[in-house]
Amino acid sequence: MKPVKSILVIRFRQMGDMILATAMINALKETYPEATVDVVLNERIAPLFQHHKSIDNILAFSDDERHNFLQYLTKVWKVVHAKHYDVIIDMRSTVNTLPFTLFSLGSRYRMGIRKPYTPLLFNHRVGGCKSDESMLDHNFKLIQPLLPDNGKRTVHSKFTIDITEAEKDEFAKQMAEKGIDFTRPIMIAGVTAKLPEKTWDKRRMAETLRLFHKEFPDCQIIFNYAPGREEENALEIHRMLDTDKDILIDIQAKSPRELAAMASLSTFYFGNEGGARHIVQAMGKPSFVICSPMASKKTWLPEDEKIPTEGISPADIIAADRLPEMDAAARYDAITVERVWQRLLPFCKKLGI
Repeated sequence: MKPVKSILVIRFRQMGDMILATAMINALKETYPEATVDVVLNERIAPLFQHHKSIDNILAFSDDERHNFLQYLTKVWKVVHAKHYDVIIDMRSTVNTLPFTLFSLGSRYRMGIRKPYTPLLFNHRVGGCKSDESMLDHNFKLIQPLLPDNGKRTVHSKFTIDITEAEKDEFAKQMAEKGIDFTRPIMIAGVTAKLPEKTWDKRRMAETLRLFHKEFPDCQIIFNYAPGREEENALEIHRMLDTDKDILIDIQAKSPRELAAMASLSTFYFGNEGGARHIVQAMGKPSFVICSPMASKKTWLPEDEKIPTEGISPADIIAADRLPEMDAAARYDAITVERVWQRLLPFCKKLGI
């Protein structure tokens, strides 16, 4: 069999999806260390994956390029014909991403998702990720023919982000200037989220943080949020807590890379499930999350015996036969402060907070 010399991974979508995809990319690099691994992704998240040890080249597409049909097809053609890749892995296999494979029918391995319009394009297809399936396991199914013994021998790889020591040192200075004491525990609190449907109730979040701070007064709490509506929500929650000096809202990670640096310097994460939490786990830190009604814990909270990762979702509280009858608001309402605290308290004690 000819050696694999070049691999192209197409992973358009959100930051969290790409972070989880790095486990698969790490496995590819581990299996084919001499191969070039290129990754196609959205321009706005590209900086987070700079310096990644398993990614040789990032091929970023701007929103303007993706929404201009002719410009998009021209760039896709140039990308795939620059190297004539041995392997094409289309992780979403949407109508928009299919041109990468359509222009690469000579590639030996063309891997994607099983959909009505994909049979003639891919020579290895898998079904979509199920609600009871880890996204990591699903991603590994995509590359099964490329793994040792056709995937029978497991390649153990975690999802990762690579941050330079200079970036960590620079953010540590910012944290110290704001009064952070690195001899004490530090919580990153994801008190809000970009989408309202993925955001737990503000008053319940504030009350949970109040209980936490009373139980663990030595722990410093840093609010994590983005500008705009998230910042407004964070400020409101902060006011509910009487602006305690150990609950800080003015240490802002202004980019995903700065958040990764902050995570590397912190103890653990608590808050809404999403891309920020994935960054924290990628940096090797524990997390306890509140999952939205639309998120499956099995899918989005990959188990790791070395990095404690727990959470609570409506499915933990509501009987399975009742869930389909309830709307998202009713499901979220089942996640009370008491329910969260019952799980968060022992989790933090295990961590030695």
